[in-house]
Amino acid sequence: MRARPPAPPTGAGARSAGVVTRADVDAAAGRIAGYVRRTPVFAVDPAEADAGDAPQTAGALWFKLEQLQQTGTFKARGAVNRIRSAAEDGELTAAGVVTASGGNAGVAVAYAAARLGVPAEIFVPTISAPAKVRRLHALGATVVQVGREYAEAYEAATARTAETGATFCHAYDQPAMVAGAGTLGTELWEQTGGVDTVLVAVGGGGLVAGVAAALDGLARVVGVEPSGAPTLHAALVAGRPTDVPVSGVAADSLGARRLGRIAFDVAVGCGVRSLLVGDDDLVAARRWLWDRYRLTVEHGAAAALAALTAGAYRPEPGERVAVVLCGANTDPADLG
Repeated sequence: MRARPPAPPTGAGARSAGVVTRADVDAAAGRIAGYVRRTPVFAVDPAEADAGDAPQTAGALWFKLEQLQQTGTFKARGAVNRIRSAAEDGELTAAGVVTASGGNAGVAVAYAAARLGVPAEIFVPTISAPAKVRRLHALGATVVQVGREYAEAYEAATARTAETGATFCHAYDQPAMVAGAGTLGTELWEQTGGVDTVLVAVGGGGLVAGVAAALDGLARVVGVEPSGAPTLHAALVAGRPTDVPVSGVAADSLGARRLGRIAFDVAVGCGVRSLLVGDDDLVAARRWLWDRYRLTVEHGAAAALAALTAGAYRPEPGERVAVVLCGANTDPADLG
């Protein structure tokens, strides 16, 4: 087993992890313990897959089953860390918290707020999956649906924050959110004994940034995103986060119009690559998980696997690859 190096001292690691370091991730792990699950990893047996439909890998392959996380996505990690760190810093007020979300981040903030006894108001686009909206109400949050894209919900949420004095929880571009998401990478490393490559779905970039910060110098992190919402790809080409049009089957979960600044800094510093997959690839990968293993994920969460099943990423012989399955908030009716 390869040893995990110690966290860098304060101020170190800024070159490779922007404003989020491995030390931030380790601190987040302490804050969220007891509020989120340590999700399992599943080692894929190559003998179980037929040559015609197996993920393209010539070495060990693991799935990180983060769809089993509280609220059904990795975002519970960042939400708990954000609210608990805000309380520690004296930032949290009686007005509670406000967030804008395509659905998953809102559910995570609502869950964290309910666990911590904090009021929550969630702004979501009108295209958000009904299952996610129902869950928000069930968690006791106030739900406001506005606009067809995340950017419109975000604008309304920031205006509401200014009006009420609530604490704003960004869906993906705050240090505490990114560091909380990064705890997934720490767990994955410990559970597998070390990997060479981690494939991660990208929307706004909070997850890929957190995992890259956690595993900087240990493993290659590759971002996979729908061709209909290429936020990381466009940012790397432009040299800065830039707006992209959003469309496709994963728009409800990977529908951010622009990559977060933290994610961009981490991606550049850590050498994160971007791979694009099409809607047909997402649909096929999602169905493959159900047909082969009865694992249910949303289309966006299938992006990382689609890089393998569609051949966008071809591992080297013996390469140890982990695929993050990051969310399960979906309607499974079309998998039957």
